[in-house]
Amino acid sequence: MTDLKELNIELNPLPGAIPATFAQVNEETLRTTCRACQESGGRLVAIWGTDAYHQASQNRFTVHIALVFAQGLVCLSHPILNDPPSCTDLGDIFFPARRMQRALFDMMGIRFTAPDQRPWLRHGAWPETLFPLRKDSNESLFYQNTPDPYSFIQVTGEGVHEIAVGPVHAGTIEPGHFRFQVVGEKILRLEERLGYTHKGIEKRFESLEWAEGVKLAGRVSGDSTVAHGWAYVMAVENLCGHTAPIRSLWLRALALERERIANHLGDLGALGNDGGLAFGLSQFSRLKEDWIRTNDLIFGHRYLMDFIIPGGVNHDVAHAQTIQIQHEVQIIRKEVQHLKRIYDEHAGLQDRFLMTGRVLPDLATDLGMIGLAGRASGIAFDLRTQFPCTPYDALNVNMITHHNGDVAARVIVRFEEIFESLRLIELILAKLPQGDVRSDIPEPPSNSIGLGWIEGWRGEVFVAVHTDSRKKPLRIHVHDPSWQNWPAIEYAVMGNIVPDFPLINKSFNLSYSGHDL
Repeated sequence: MTDLKELNIELNPLPGAIPATFAQVNEETLRTTCRACQESGGRLVAIWGTDAYHQASQNRFTVHIALVFAQGLVCLSHPILNDPPSCTDLGDIFFPARRMQRALFDMMGIRFTAPDQRPWLRHGAWPETLFPLRKDSNESLFYQNTPDPYSFIQVTGEGVHEIAVGPVHAGTIEPGHFRFQVVGEKILRLEERLGYTHKGIEKRFESLEWAEGVKLAGRVSGDSTVAHGWAYVMAVENLCGHTAPIRSLWLRALALERERIANHLGDLGALGNDGGLAFGLSQFSRLKEDWIRTNDLIFGHRYLMDFIIPGGVNHDVAHAQTIQIQHEVQIIRKEVQHLKRIYDEHAGLQDRFLMTGRVLPDLATDLGMIGLAGRASGIAFDLRTQFPCTPYDALNVNMITHHNGDVAARVIVRFEEIFESLRLIELILAKLPQGDVRSDIPEPPSNSIGLGWIEGWRGEVFVAVHTDSRKKPLRIHVHDPSWQNWPAIEYAVMGNIVPDFPLINKSFNLSYSGHDL
């Protein structure tokens, strides 16, 4: 990958637990740096914007872009000089940028010079001349329902027909629309539409105190509350130049690995059910229920909400409770090993899994896939390995990868990650240091930025926090890994049959909520 010294830009180190640097760039340098990142094997993490309206700034709007280089995160900030605000298109360099750019226009009115100018998050819920994240937006005007037809891309030809699924689905899942173009049952093209329950989360962050924000961050996507909460407090602690007590950092990792296992258990059961093995659903559901009941008993919440706080964790774990966790780990390992043998030897299940929903490594790289789904397609990246924060720098995490990129590969990665997380939990408990579990964090500096970056069970969760001149939240951006991986499903389903879509979709199990703030 490109050495940062070769970029010829002034990079300033950002304090904290992750290797990160910051630079202010013009439009030409922004694009040049992004191109250098992509050509050297790096990738895009997130795109967001800030509005300095209340600070009487000469440059009201700024576009921020986080990139991964070999040395760590690079955050580029590009002040917008033109009116109305616009920025060069980056979608031809980074595929995931396309939807992020459309979302930034919907929310802040910064238009990118991209071919696709369709709205992404607005859905006619407010007029296209209003932008919710602008500081001078009039909230009373956002309750207007403005008709907004959406132009789905159509495939034409003999025998081609269209199937519309959603946005309302059976069961208690969140809304998402899937528009299929098919011949018979073979899928020629899928186009997604998300963002139906826009909740105003990023706007709400601006009115919260720093200690309150973690509760909201932990509810961005409820199945990833530890990952989002830790990324948020990491960003705040980095901003303040504060390090939480060492014992609390190890307890955060304990909670994160428990969250990873809980989700993998649930998904493996659902995948067995979608493949025609209801036995798998009942057995994995039983194991997950036992696991999250222990969460409730020891951590105070089945899904571990509000355990992580700025400056540490909200309570300690007693020695007797660590013994209980160790015993549970042994039971879960034995049961999952037995269920893995059943899955591996079940001919009908393997017939549904193998070669279904395939995304090969080259395509996965082009699409910018990350996390669990990326690793199942040969993308060898896991923050716990490449850029480990405490305590992962002392645990030697074994990264799990596969190269077939199909449903079977994503199932294998889930099984192996359960076994690795169980091993990590045993190590964490064996090495758990003594000491305090919480501390007071200092007041953040004004006009500054802090970054948080955590490998959740789906993939990396990224949070950027900006302060204004009063040391209050100017902007808090939370980025779920589903942003990178939702477009990949559109490619994964091509050539498959329509009845296999639920199986393929579940093998990714991306977040609707995390994509729709």
